[in-house]
Amino acid sequence: MQQPKLPLFKWPWEGLNNYKYSLYVPLILMALQEIRRRQIQSFSADFDQVDREYHWDNYILCQAWVATIGHACFPGLSSLPIWNYRGVISVLLLHMGPTELLYYCIHRAFHRGSLFENYHSFHHASTRPEPSTAGTNSFLEQLVMVSLMAIPILGVGLMGEASIGMFYVYFLGFDFIKFMIHSNVEVVPLWLFRMFPFLKYLLAIPSYHHVHHTKLDSNYCLFMPLYDYLGGTLNQEAFILHFNMRCKGQDRRAPDLVFLCHGVDFTSVIHVPYYWRTFAARPCSSQWYVWIFMPFIWLGFPVWGWRWAPSHVISKYTIGELNQETWVLPRLALQFFLPFGQDKINNLIEEAILEADRIGVKVIALGGLVKNEVLNGGGELFVRKHPNLHIRVVHGNTLTTAVLLHELPHNVDHVFLTGSTSKIGKAIALYLCKKRVRVLMLTTSFERFNAVRSQAPAKYRQYLEHVSKYEAGRFCKTWIIGKWAGYKEQMWAPSGTHFYQFTLPKIIEFRKNCKYGDSSALKLPDTAKGVNSCEYTMPRRVVHACHAGGVIHALEGYEHHEVGAIDVDRLDTVWDAAMKHGFRPPSRSSKIH
Repeated sequence: MQQPKLPLFKWPWEGLNNYKYSLYVPLILMALQEIRRRQIQSFSADFDQVDREYHWDNYILCQAWVATIGHACFPGLSSLPIWNYRGVISVLLLHMGPTELLYYCIHRAFHRGSLFENYHSFHHASTRPEPSTAGTNSFLEQLVMVSLMAIPILGVGLMGEASIGMFYVYFLGFDFIKFMIHSNVEVVPLWLFRMFPFLKYLLAIPSYHHVHHTKLDSNYCLFMPLYDYLGGTLNQEAFILHFNMRCKGQDRRAPDLVFLCHGVDFTSVIHVPYYWRTFAARPCSSQWYVWIFMPFIWLGFPVWGWRWAPSHVISKYTIGELNQETWVLPRLALQFFLPFGQDKINNLIEEAILEADRIGVKVIALGGLVKNEVLNGGGELFVRKHPNLHIRVVHGNTLTTAVLLHELPHNVDHVFLTGSTSKIGKAIALYLCKKRVRVLMLTTSFERFNAVRSQAPAKYRQYLEHVSKYEAGRFCKTWIIGKWAGYKEQMWAPSGTHFYQFTLPKIIEFRKNCKYGDSSALKLPDTAKGVNSCEYTMPRRVVHACHAGGVIHALEGYEHHEVGAIDVDRLDTVWDAAMKHGFRPPSRSSKIH
């Protein structure tokens, strides 16, 4: 049948086919921005809180067993009607009466003496309430909660007004409000309390419970502030906070530093705190259970969204007065090597730099392939294109090189260097030759070797030696890998060789009788607060050296852009600055099989 072609018959996005789902992306980003504005506490949870709340779902397991036992003890439950509005009203009234009153009294008791020290303090150890905090408590407290929830259920059952719908309304509503007041986001609008003023005594809100977590001596109610009012423990600061959060919101302070990175593989897509917090709190790995969630990854963050979405914040922390944010580009590592997509990637990087400059960020550090030499000359392309930038663009390779050099043994007298004419390789060669270390520079181009050698002081040039085959490293036990080396190449290294590397990705560890170093990295200072996720495969509180380089640039207040070639004379300066600010080499040792 011929379809009529009248106005408004076709949907505006009909031509997009399945790509229509990308239209959700702006809505999601707007929602995330609004959530960020309504956050009561802006600082992030730390690793301790993430670990403490790992088993937040214990209460669900407890309630499931209680429900199963209850069904076995009362077989007549299966014959209950689907709905009985009288039972729903009765269960709400019984909750508002004995359940709320008893909870208030018991909760106040749990804030005193040994009950608080041995039980309830575990819940309050989470300084930033989150939904998972709501389920984080002791077994004793959960038994008390189950007993209190049973009062309305048993009461309605004795009155003969129970229904299946009543169970769903009560339990789901109970959990919804419990999670809501622990959400750290003020979602309740002001107009609700203006139209119905008495509601502020009947419904707890996130701001109300936030005051309880910060003051500890007020706002003890479960969901009804009425009992705090009657008991003299109602803190009016909650209503002031509610007004401020809904009228003004959380003024977003521009970070001092942005670390701009990218996705690595599909596993890394969910290795972010807002997607899977407990997974992000551990070094990224392709465990079997991760692939079970792959369909949800595609549903939760569609390929179309990953394709068109701009860079966005995935984590943040503070070091003293320095605020840091990590922004991720919606690109995977493979896409950086596709010629047809490189212009789009550079446009995304440029947009991120200009946006950071617009909001007042002082330093933006480029991580991973974002600073690819072929792509944009290590950021030099953007600095030349926008000479009036207030923000400082930093590739971080100076500290990356310094970290690798300080990993070498103090008594090393010769090294075998691959990728020797690259930006980092050249800096390593020029630095080591001044230390009278013989450097075997592997390159097929004598011209490129000679260009590097000519930059060394004349009296040190004798320590730079050109080699064109891996065979030249067969007597050297210190290999610095700056270019991919496979099985055949690694087999030229003698037994006991230590492979230091600055190549991306890291080489495969074929040799069982050799040591393999990890990527250059540093451990954050103890003053870093709010760190709750691992930087890809790095251990906790350890960041890539290029990330740390951006932090040092901001802490030291350097006014120059760190792009293009590495200034060899600044290697020791940057390293000393990192040590001064509390950065340390990670405690992990190189792996030996």
